[in-house]
Amino acid sequence: MIELDGTRLLTDPLLRNRVAHLRRQSGSTPLVGRPDAILISHHHFDHLDLPSLRSLGSSTLILGGPGTNRYLEKKGFRNVCDLDPGHSARVGAVEIEAVNALHDGRRSPLHERSEAVGFLIRGSRTFYFAGDTDLFPGMADLAGIPDAALLPVWGWGHRLGPGHMDPRRAVAALELIRPRLAIPIHWGTLFPIGLRKWGRGYLEKPPLAFEKLASEVVPETEVRVLRPGSATGIPDSKPVVIRPASP
Repeated sequence: MIELDGTRLLTDPLLRNRVAHLRRQSGSTPLVGRPDAILISHHHFDHLDLPSLRSLGSSTLILGGPGTNRYLEKKGFRNVCDLDPGHSARVGAVEIEAVNALHDGRRSPLHERSEAVGFLIRGSRTFYFAGDTDLFPGMADLAGIPDAALLPVWGWGHRLGPGHMDPRRAVAALELIRPRLAIPIHWGTLFPIGLRKWGRGYLEKPPLAFEKLASEVVPETEVRVLRPGSATGIPDSKPVVIRPASP
């Protein structure tokens, strides 16, 4: 949950303890406040969860990449807006722009192709929510724009497929973007059922590795690792809060 200039934005909400073969590893915490809009980066089951969206109310505005409106309209949602990369929408005092991402955003290989995106969120401060993406040269176009970057540093298993960043590639992205603050995301929440031998501790290693490497390579960027339920802000700015959201 990003709270900026009186506007609440919820990113890729998965508010259940289990989806498909994935089970929540982190303890659940209550969602603080209702969102003014929901940002959907792509259609994978751990990013676009229909029961979670329904629990937030059918009238809540949903912003997503190309193909999101077509898919969600079939599921009964009526307040959905597609944003092509480079296009933006205004929610309260905040402007939200879709930007490119390098990730296969399809629901599954059998579904229609849909485009994964990230989002630039502009208000009194600017945030980059990367969604799921691999490292790509176009990230350099964001250089110096965001005050804070929410960067994925892992996934939900013990191996990564294409279209994802591990800690080292996420630090390379940080070198291109150069925000004041970086928050590692997409780690430690979900893990496949039946692979408990790897344990929760395994999924807690990527953000710590990212933090350590970033301090060596991009020391001018502060890294904050947030636990579910915790919050942080940016000093010397209007009130901004970022919360890892879970039910």
